Amino acid sequence: MTNKLVTKAMVMSAGMGSRLEPLTLSIPKPLIPVANRPVMDILFERLKAINVTDVICNTYYLAEQIIERYSASNIGVNFNYIKEETLSGTAGGLKKCQHFFKEGDTFLVLSADGLTNADFEKGINAHIESGAIATIGIKQIPKEEVSHFGVVVTDENGFIKEFQEKPSVEDAKSNYINTGIYIFNYEIFNYIPEGQFYDFAKNVFTDLLENAKINTFEISEYWTDIGTFGQYKQSTKDLFNGDCSFKHSGFVDTNSGSYLVGDTSVPKDTKFIGVSTIGDNCKIGENVTIIDSILWDNVVVADNCVIKNSVIASDSEVLSDINDLVIGAGQTYSNEKVKA
Repeated sequence: MTNKLVTKAMVMSAGMGSRLEPLTLSIPKPLIPVANRPVMDILFERLKAINVTDVICNTYYLAEQIIERYSASNIGVNFNYIKEETLSGTAGGLKKCQHFFKEGDTFLVLSADGLTNADFEKGINAHIESGAIATIGIKQIPKEEVSHFGVVVTDENGFIKEFQEKPSVEDAKSNYINTGIYIFNYEIFNYIPEGQFYDFAKNVFTDLLENAKINTFEISEYWTDIGTFGQYKQSTKDLFNGDCSFKHSGFVDTNSGSYLVGDTSVPKDTKFIGVSTIGDNCKIGENVTIIDSILWDNVVVADNCVIKNSVIASDSEVLSDINDLVIGAGQTYSNEKVKA
């Protein structure tokens, strides 16, 4: 079934991504590349595939980069935005976008840093059939990981009974978590006051539980976000391993590893171990070894260097071996030091 009922979405794009510094000192988190593609490009592509073509984003941190990219792009969605002068929380950001929607609308709300193959159409259909004001995408995870997430407890019909915010493993009543994928009716705005910092998990859903039903749909497909270095690096490995899928330039397999490359000429004597990505216009020296690493655009790597388990942002230069490092944009790394 092709979605014809929901054509609008709000993408939460205001966060500062402080856990990803120094990468986010030069680029907003929604534009961080996964396999050389900004994660928000991938999200917009997914939305277009289900006929959600009208999108609004709340922007704040390095907003102009997001606005410039998508105002001028031909990615296939009608891009709209607001610029927040002060952060107002997940729900507060949606409230500022209320003018984009009209009474009677059903719409998606998604995080810009989410990377998923979730069946959005399944969620939309479940939402409409439930008659609820809100439906949340939930995912089952290993019980030992629940302390990192918001846990959702449902009844036998899939309606939420209780939320637990990052409970201990011992206290968790479920191993289903809130993925931050939401389908809302326009009535959701009745639960979000104007001019206040307001959060979905802490504020809106608490009020909804007391006054109405909150539905869920289970995501069995791939889902993650790129909010930490560990998650960011793992998402690249997941793509190579076939756990998630989206359009990319294609894998190059070698005897010892695989890599994905943009518009860069890779010397024949470069050795790859594990899985790595290389952006556009990089210059890689002779006898270089790259192990499970991510190189953005315009990165220079000197002869004989070994790059292992590292992320190197654009316009940086690596002059000696690195292991398990994150180098911000425009930096030079040499002999255990990073210089601007």
